[in-house]
Amino acid sequence: EIRDDRALHAIQQRTNFGRRVLHTSWIEHEYQTLVLLHQAGADVPKPYARGNNAILMDYIGWDDVPAQTLNTIDLTLRESREIFDRIIDNVEIMLRNQRVHGDLSAYNILYKAGEIYLIDFPQAIDPAVNRNAYAIFHRDVKRLCEYFQAQGLACDPRRLSESLWRKNGFNVRPSIHPSLLEPEHLDD
Repeated sequence: EIRDDRALHAIQQRTNFGRRVLHTSWIEHEYQTLVLLHQAGADVPKPYARGNNAILMDYIGWDDVPAQTLNTIDLTLRESREIFDRIIDNVEIMLRNQRVHGDLSAYNILYKAGEIYLIDFPQAIDPAVNRNAYAIFHRDVKRLCEYFQAQGLACDPRRLSESLWRKNGFNVRPSIHPSLLEPEHLDD
């Protein structure tokens, strides 16, 4: 969250400084999301440090070749079930930690020797404050189900989304976070 009025103005005006501030804030947001999820036990690369333009994290792959993204892998039905269940466990870890990936699909999951690693979190959102969180979450689950359906696994994205969402204490209908009802936000 950017609270400096000058920085906010620079971002709104799309100045060079504003673009740098915005980029740096996205790097920080992704880094903090990775730290939070790694500490919570999610299958994400361990983050070590961040700079103005990059995040240093675990390398997932072998000496000579990086791990493939899941969308390039054909799984057996048994592997599909195991990997799908592991991904859903990770989705629940994210929800318990107030995160929705926002762009989760087989393109943002690395696969290495039966293990998975979720990546690419700059657009992750807090479902407690984003009014569109359920729609974004459902889109993530739908994309996952589409990949696993192509692998031969049966899943119902609508029922799964709703079940996971409610199980983790969220309301399917959009609502306004109480902090947005405070007097300083009423003019927004």
